Amino acid sequence: QVQLVESGGGLVQAGGSLSLSCAASGRAFSSAAMGWFRQAPGKEREFVASIKWNGGSTYYADSVKGRFTISGDRDKNAVYLQMNSLKPEDAAVYYCAASTAGGYYSPYYRLARAYNYWGQGTQVTVSS
Repeated sequence: QVQLVESGGGLVQAGGSLSLSCAASGRAFSSAAMGWFRQAPGKEREFVASIKWNGGSTYYADSVKGRFTISGDRDKNAVYLQMNSLKPEDAAVYYCAASTAGGYYSPYYRLARAYNYWGQGTQVTVSS
């Protein structure tokens, strides 16, 4: 069984920064891409960012472009999210995900259905 475990969430003031981490454990697998999604209370889960290992291309939601940076380690199936200039509307539970589906262009990995494995989530709270 594969587990993805997120860490690094917490409370931060608007304009501040947080760094999220996600690491896989359990059964070995080879991911093609990893990503971050978030879900705020009363809203649907939405795409935040993804990184495709083949070529290293990244993809961001417009709402976080220029403020968030995704990076990762393919060999460890680990992914990170550096979040700067946080806004109250960034507050949500953040989920990392891993996809074993290879051969797609980067925009494909903004879709939740592209991912096989999901973490339990880590809470990010941004005070105004």
